[in-house]
Amino acid sequence: MSGIVYLVGAGPGDPGLITVKGRECIQKADVLIYDYLASPILLRHANTKAEMIYVGKKGGDHTLSQEGINNLIVEKAKTGAIVTRLKGGDPFIFGRGGEEAEVLIESGIPFEVVPGVTSAIAAPAYAGIPLTHRKFTSTVAFITGHEDPNKNNSNIDWASLARGIGTLVFLMGVKNLPDIVDQLIKNGKSPETPVALVRWGTTSRQKTVSGTLSDIVEGVRAANLKAPSIIVIGDVVRLRNQMKWFENRPLLGKKIVVTRAREQSSDLVAKLSEMGADVLECPTIKVVPSEDLLPLDSAISSLKSYDWIIFTSVNGVKHFFEHLFVKGSDSRALGHLRTAAIGPATADMLLKFGLRTDIIPESFRAESVVEAFLKENIAGKKILLPRAQEARPVLPVELRKMGAVVDEINTYRTIQDRQNVGILLEDLQKNGIDMVTFTSSSTVKNFKALIPNDMFFSLLNEVTVACIGPITADTAKELGFNVDVIAEEYTIPGLCKAIVRHYA
Repeated sequence: MSGIVYLVGAGPGDPGLITVKGRECIQKADVLIYDYLASPILLRHANTKAEMIYVGKKGGDHTLSQEGINNLIVEKAKTGAIVTRLKGGDPFIFGRGGEEAEVLIESGIPFEVVPGVTSAIAAPAYAGIPLTHRKFTSTVAFITGHEDPNKNNSNIDWASLARGIGTLVFLMGVKNLPDIVDQLIKNGKSPETPVALVRWGTTSRQKTVSGTLSDIVEGVRAANLKAPSIIVIGDVVRLRNQMKWFENRPLLGKKIVVTRAREQSSDLVAKLSEMGADVLECPTIKVVPSEDLLPLDSAISSLKSYDWIIFTSVNGVKHFFEHLFVKGSDSRALGHLRTAAIGPATADMLLKFGLRTDIIPESFRAESVVEAFLKENIAGKKILLPRAQEARPVLPVELRKMGAVVDEINTYRTIQDRQNVGILLEDLQKNGIDMVTFTSSSTVKNFKALIPNDMFFSLLNEVTVACIGPITADTAKELGFNVDVIAEEYTIPGLCKAIVRHYA
């Protein structure tokens, strides 16, 4: 029995450009075979049980030959598996998807083709170059730049390209740029024709070099521009000066490490990516339930005896309600309680469970909660405080001084996570990291534990450190970090604003 193969275009690099159907094929795959140019972020959509096989193909460095890839696809499909072949760009635009389809046909294996956004149109668009424009041209051609223009039996009609097509887009042509330029000029293209090369188009590493046919070779050499790059030739390149938008992003080219737990990192990753950053997710903590849940069981059983419940984090809300539901109860059990939450994110999570908060302090730290309660008469009131096992003692201590009876319940704890540590250390050794972000003291402590002691200062000396607030910053300083950025508003948006300000 054979399975089915999906030949899926992964798009040009920006993971947001994957098609809906392409993402669905990744999700249902038993085997995922992916290329060098497919964004690794797309692998998150895969089933955790899926077999993922990297067959990276880049100039002169093939993990597997094309024949080897063909055989691998057939071999996996013959086991009855759903195989998703994830290819950069579009599988049928210089992606050798046609060759893979032919092999599947010969082997009697059913397949489907899922088109992708080709870099031939996406990279110019992200560089501010429309390939067609009625004031300039109505024709465009896509040409492989990988063919030797001087070979005896070239498939490229250079004369027709030079005189008959308005916009020319060459893929995989950086090495052959001098020959491409020479052929076009020899066949009648004006040396003053505008040219742009876009490297790593649609990604945070995007870089564009512009010029004319007469000087572009020297410009590319001076900029040390390498593959993968798209070459765009034609008058539409002139529009880039007024239309470029992606490269104006404030964090473009900055590689920023996010150390937050993976299940909480999406907001920060998304916001930094939107501003152009190349984000490396290196979650240093994993949030898990407390080892001893008996105190929480007891508190839930006696909710009627409490007057207040205070949540100091999103995790506190999430883990409290998860356990509340396990015990067979729901939000109605808290209907008589007054509530307090540190920060809007915690308040928003509480609202998802049907409860509005009565108190949100002006700044989002324990001391501000204490200040907010100075306006309340809590002498003799019973307060439930479900929170992290490692939380600071300031809040329960100060509330007790006001006469409250505080039950501090360990609801969850953080443990060390080591995902992507190898990539992190490799990038640090290459000076490839611009910034590390910390969103809690536990992320700082666990990040420090990941770095070998004898390499700490050499690896982190040139790296900018950004913290979500003063408590996190104090922990970082105590552990030897040089803190460069502290958010004024202790939230993810506040941290992002501070980072942009820093680089501005």
